[in-house]
Amino acid sequence: MQFMENSFSWSRYYAFRRKIRRTFPSVYRLKIKKKILDIILEEIKPGDKILDVGASTQELGEKIRDKVPSITYKTMDIDREQHHDFYSLDDVTERFDMIILSEVIEHLGLNEGFSMLNRLESLLNKGGKIIVSTPNLHHPNRYWVSDHKTPYRHDEIGGALLSVGFHVDKIYRIYNDQLFRRLFRIYVMSWLHEYLDVDFAKSIIIVASKS
Repeated sequence: MQFMENSFSWSRYYAFRRKIRRTFPSVYRLKIKKKILDIILEEIKPGDKILDVGASTQELGEKIRDKVPSITYKTMDIDREQHHDFYSLDDVTERFDMIILSEVIEHLGLNEGFSMLNRLESLLNKGGKIIVSTPNLHHPNRYWVSDHKTPYRHDEIGGALLSVGFHVDKIYRIYNDQLFRRLFRIYVMSWLHEYLDVDFAKSIIIVASKS
């Protein structure tokens, strides 16, 4: 909360959103990846130290460690029914090379979301990366569940990351399906989805770095 109340500027935030739209003008022009794991594996390096925020059952971490066993993987989640390294960001005192924030920020209010991004920026090593995913608002029903509080379009979540000091490197859409249906939608029906402004991709994922 303190971050928003003391230092947040709406005009600066809108300027950052415009900056994102100049580089990534349309959600329908974003590259498509099958899943967040594919993006993480492209960005990760052997020996990296990773913090997975909102790690839940740590299923994603198991897949990462299976592919890159030399990493150090730690988790933070408020669910004390599961074992995690941290149950609050206030308890984290170490620095990381990568932070994963997958389908978490939309569960927070706007102030809380910006405060979390600001805190995560402080936990990254210089040159470290954050990977953030959030529901794609152009998908007809992806966002609308009862515990979601703040929707983000691709320029809004990108602008939020710029606002707290990150550099936005890449933005993707996530879509995985049966092979024929996936190829048909991507290469044949994309124009209709864009015309109707109804996307088939469920999530937006941003890769941002700390300079």
